[in-house]
Amino acid sequence: MAVGSVSPFRPVGTAGVNAGSTSASVLLAGAGETVVVTNASGALAYVRFGADPLVVATTSDMPILPNDRVMLSTNPMVTYAAAMLSGGSGLVLFTRGDGSFL
Repeated sequence: MAVGSVSPFRPVGTAGVNAGSTSASVLLAGAGETVVVTNASGALAYVRFGADPLVVATTSDMPILPNDRVMLSTNPMVTYAAAMLSGGSGLVLFTRGDGSFL
């Protein structure tokens, strides 16, 4: 692959969590080293990844803007994700796969 080239994102599976002001976790679907996190809510979301269902997101974790998405790199040990919102409630989606997007 040429330097600077982009490998298109290939999604494998999506898991969603109904987030609120307290952390909620979800088992990630599929495999891959990339996770696209989609914050489908109108509030700021915070996400954290872990290896077990006890993973907890806090306001010190990765923020995702309302109605936005971000692509993050993970490793094979990551099997769960947690999310919480700054207020209200809403859906946060985690799509696992490989590759990237512009």
